Amino acid sequence: MRTSWKPQVGINMDLRLPAKGRVPVCVVPTGYIDSVVMAGGIPVIIPPLVKEPELRPIMQRLDALVLTSGDDLDPKRLGMSPHPSIRPALPRREDADRIMLKLAVDRKLPMIGVGMGMQLINVHFGGTIYQHLPEDLPRALPHKDPLGGSHRHGLEIQPGTRLDDIYGDGEIRINSSHHQAVRRVSNKFRISATAPDGVIEAIESLDPDWFCMGVQWNPASETASALDMQLFEALIEACSENAMALAA
Repeated sequence: MRTSWKPQVGINMDLRLPAKGRVPVCVVPTGYIDSVVMAGGIPVIIPPLVKEPELRPIMQRLDALVLTSGDDLDPKRLGMSPHPSIRPALPRREDADRIMLKLAVDRKLPMIGVGMGMQLINVHFGGTIYQHLPEDLPRALPHKDPLGGSHRHGLEIQPGTRLDDIYGDGEIRINSSHHQAVRRVSNKFRISATAPDGVIEAIESLDPDWFCMGVQWNPASETASALDMQLFEALIEACSENAMALAA
């Protein structure tokens, strides 16, 4: 493998309605793009296509996938009655994300799921989520600023996990802006970090040969810690290990 080789990392796009009566627009926060580039990868922006034959050729060219954060998963698809606080992602966004995830899982692509992306990975493998932490866990500490400002809290990483290897020892504080969270972790994953109140903040695959991690905070936002870049560097390293294994 040439030293100039750089893995292609897919980044899904969000789909938003800028205003009532306007057509939806596709967007992706530049923090994800910049983080992939700084870690040594080539970002590939994936539009929200909802037909598997359209997405498959794109996914087959990728070396990794980042499932970005967004609004909420549609509770009806999870067999849950919607809570008034729910702001579901547009159906096309969730449809596209589910197809991308399926195709990525089929190839065991190295993957990071952020926020909604983490929750989607968990439910894809049979896990569940809390719809609204203030009611489901009323004793939990605040996990977002009700006024929309920046909010942070501590992170307790489980020793011996892949996340522990990535972040190392020492106190870690993360940005936090969510009202949903993983409730029951899929049996294909394990908890790798929690908030001080026990709310699950990160999960990772139990398969030692598959780099797949979900984090509830946003490691690519302007409020991210400098340590968060190590998460993207670990993703790129997993791509390199896969490429060397295939070349052997």
